[in-house]
Amino acid sequence: MSVLGTRDALRRNNVTVSGPATGRVMMFAHGFGCSQVTWDLVAPQFAADHRVILFDHVGAGGSDVSAYDPGKYDSLHGYADDVLEILETLNVTDVVFVGHSVSAMIGILAANRDTSRFRALVLVGPSPRYVNDGPYRGGFETDDIASLLDSLDSNYLGWSRTMAPVIMGNPQRPELGEQLTTSFCDIDPHIARHFAHVTFLSDNRADLPLVTVPTLVLQCTADAIAPGEVGQYVHAAIEGSTLSVLEATGHVPILSAPDEVVARIREYLCDRA
Repeated sequence: MSVLGTRDALRRNNVTVSGPATGRVMMFAHGFGCSQVTWDLVAPQFAADHRVILFDHVGAGGSDVSAYDPGKYDSLHGYADDVLEILETLNVTDVVFVGHSVSAMIGILAANRDTSRFRALVLVGPSPRYVNDGPYRGGFETDDIASLLDSLDSNYLGWSRTMAPVIMGNPQRPELGEQLTTSFCDIDPHIARHFAHVTFLSDNRADLPLVTVPTLVLQCTADAIAPGEVGQYVHAAIEGSTLSVLEATGHVPILSAPDEVVARIREYLCDRA
């Protein structure tokens, strides 16, 4: 059911809540260029026994685009503020936060700020820094990111059509790349460009050792955006975390291999019950 028009945070982020009111709470956060629709093959599989919270980052999906403040959202902390405000508005704690791609870092920032709200973090394809830095290998050289952002700034729709299939990483299933392209193209280009700069130029490595919430890192095979060594880095930096390498390829397993993602999350939560 939609929870709209009642409280500002819920309207702003187009929050939807489903599942039993007494179930454990799970919150799903989408990545760059996507919306809560990206979770359509994953989240409903938890709604039978969990209270499921879905939302759109401001500028995406059905969010209130007029609430987009370039100053607030000039770092991932602005998005983390929204996550905490949603949880506070809904008055929920003991939350399993499932964040895909950049939302993995947003979840970390939120959990580090208020651990009392979170039971566990599930990080799907996380990357604390996309740019290589000395011994740290994020997957891209500085010139690569600069070129990517220049291309995005000059022709966002063209960039989307080119990059979405690469990010999806399943060339044998072109319909998935087309689905992601459509998602990218549905976002206001100005906001998408700003969010891309914030995402690809972020550096959250120092935030990882501060995580005290139990954490599952889901790493894809042959991920062009967050390669395997990045997942290993995140796992090593978060004390007590669990690393699970998916058979799924690409950066968006929640679309390409949703059942595997669900199974790994359920296995982790069951082990911690």
